[in-house]
Amino acid sequence: MNGSPLNAHIENILLTVIIQLIVIIAASRLAGALFRKLGQPQVCGEIAAGLILGPSLLGSMFPAVFNTIFDPSVGSIFSIMSQLGLVLLMFLIGLEFDFGHLDDNRKTALSISAAGIVVPFGLGFALGYYMHHEMGLQGSPLNFALFIATAMSITAIPILGRIMIELNINRTRLGSLTISAAAVDDASGWILLALVSAIARSSFDPMKLALMIGEVLVFGLVMIFGIRPLVIKWSRKVLAVDGNLSLDSLAVILILILLSAICTNLIGIFSIFGAFFLGAILYDQTELVAAIRRRLSDFVTVFFLPIFFTYTGLRTDIGTMSGGGMWFFCGLILLAAIVGKFGGCALAARANGVPWREASIIGVMMNTRALMELIVINIGYDLGVIPKSVFFMLVFMAVVTTYMTAPILRRLVPSSEIEKEYHASDFARNTA
Repeated sequence: MNGSPLNAHIENILLTVIIQLIVIIAASRLAGALFRKLGQPQVCGEIAAGLILGPSLLGSMFPAVFNTIFDPSVGSIFSIMSQLGLVLLMFLIGLEFDFGHLDDNRKTALSISAAGIVVPFGLGFALGYYMHHEMGLQGSPLNFALFIATAMSITAIPILGRIMIELNINRTRLGSLTISAAAVDDASGWILLALVSAIARSSFDPMKLALMIGEVLVFGLVMIFGIRPLVIKWSRKVLAVDGNLSLDSLAVILILILLSAICTNLIGIFSIFGAFFLGAILYDQTELVAAIRRRLSDFVTVFFLPIFFTYTGLRTDIGTMSGGGMWFFCGLILLAAIVGKFGGCALAARANGVPWREASIIGVMMNTRALMELIVINIGYDLGVIPKSVFFMLVFMAVVTTYMTAPILRRLVPSSEIEKEYHASDFARNTA
């Protein structure tokens, strides 16, 4: 039985998957360390590693090596691992949504957040309709425009948080104001994305869309008023001994994450929304959040996050950008994204009395998209709304708006209110 053809086939598949994982994890860590030395936060290197391993670079320069490592025959396994990791990651992202900062900066933060949603969404929606017509794309122009608009509106709060911690500005007044605005921005963005996904999946059938929205509302109410109190009561008992989750308790958390993912999957708005919502309703349970992070965060970051970045990289093909016209549209997307997010947020901050230099710092940080943008893009691609060429354009925009953050911040920090904290960071010392 052990020498059967079936077992041999499984071993061959396993070998290919293991080789992929070794390459992905090693490339992620190496690129992260290299980018840190180049003056970029480590997460920028992790994103770059995923893109380098895709068809645009590795596949173009070494096609035989690329096809050997990323054998299409195991593509479905790799895809499922990426999506499962994304479910866990979105749960952890939900746990990070702390709205406590709003107590001190409510008016200014809400103004910055509103501008950071409305201005880029409007520009993206108009650009989406224009591109759909000019590029002769198939499908609904409304769905396409809505996804372009949503992609423009996202701020990557987990990545922004990691950048701010590396620069030692997360506890400053400016850092608190920015992360508060980003939290509201992202919460609004995910609600918007869920609605846009529902519209796309319902083929804009009013009855089907209304049913999906109703089911989402019921799900949300059950989670807030039913699941949340039960989890809080249960967590206080299991954490009472030493503040740590036992293996059985961790299993309960994982089951809850997966059940939440099943609910939104059945509703029709993607599994990640359920996992994210479960995390978001528990954000204020400090001890539970800390215990979950100790158990899950490092493994998800080191193992699953690079898989997602590489999964995105495999879909990002520069070969789809044929001709100057495609690069013209790519430039329009980048310009609209920067003007909408950076311009809108900086102007809103200035209108609330924040000095121009500090307002510009807020605008630059709010313009960081990275991981959250990549998630939005992948959802649009999976729904068939975004073609491969536009997928490349949006990934390009996400990368540029993320990579520009640290270099511009370094030039804006002098003479700003966060100069002292920044120069005390390891990042500043290592890049001096």
